[in-house]
Amino acid sequence: MRLSMISLAAMALASAAPVLAQDTGVPSPVTVTGGVTLTTDYRFRGLTQSDEDPAVQGTVTVAHESGFYIGTFASTIDGSGDTPALTGYGDVEIDFYGGYSKTLDNGLGFDVGLLYYYYADAVDGLNTDFFEPYAAVTYAIGPVSTKLGAAYAWGGQDGLNFTSSNDDNIYGYFDAGLSIPSTPVTLKGHVGYTNGSLGLVNPLITDDEYWDWSVGAEAVGGPLKVGVSYVDTNVTEAGSFAQTLGRGSTVLGYVGFSF
Repeated sequence: MRLSMISLAAMALASAAPVLAQDTGVPSPVTVTGGVTLTTDYRFRGLTQSDEDPAVQGTVTVAHESGFYIGTFASTIDGSGDTPALTGYGDVEIDFYGGYSKTLDNGLGFDVGLLYYYYADAVDGLNTDFFEPYAAVTYAIGPVSTKLGAAYAWGGQDGLNFTSSNDDNIYGYFDAGLSIPSTPVTLKGHVGYTNGSLGLVNPLITDDEYWDWSVGAEAVGGPLKVGVSYVDTNVTEAGSFAQTLGRGSTVLGYVGFSF
């Protein structure tokens, strides 16, 4: 799967090369964006993926002017056992994604696609990988931006086979941002809801749902960005359960470079 996505990206770039080389002032129909980020804790839907330690992350996206895109995201993780949900998953997560995104002149936009979670150095024989389709609607007006989205991973995939019952999972979320005028700062808020196999993070096996939320601020100057965020979940604090396993509140910071 990784090789096929890289091949597609290479083909797209190759097809754009003649346009880039002609220096005619005509923009290329293909754009390549990406970046590298250092974060003090990799939180996925409110849960640590790095044992609350720093993580290095990178992303590359190849997009066509029609709205179609493909890309990949990679991050260091902790599969040593100190992050229980990722025991045996190795030291790196690689996500491949592709989809279609469009923003209309009135500020309304939408994004649909498919994401594949891949753990390159997982323990042999351990089922870890799975697909997850996603969809979102966005709207921006002035300094305010919003996003309402959902992702659904269907049951029966090996990477979601945690119990003998239905192992599908749905995640719904709402994001909002407010750009502070005359500054490089954007205030951000997020709330998300997990229900299904990826929600089995409370002590009771029958409790397969939880909420996560965050508030933060990010400043962008040219290719550089820096941010801070407060992240929390409603996973039970009984016996310090959530905090001990990196499922409770934290304040994380990050710095990144984009192109």
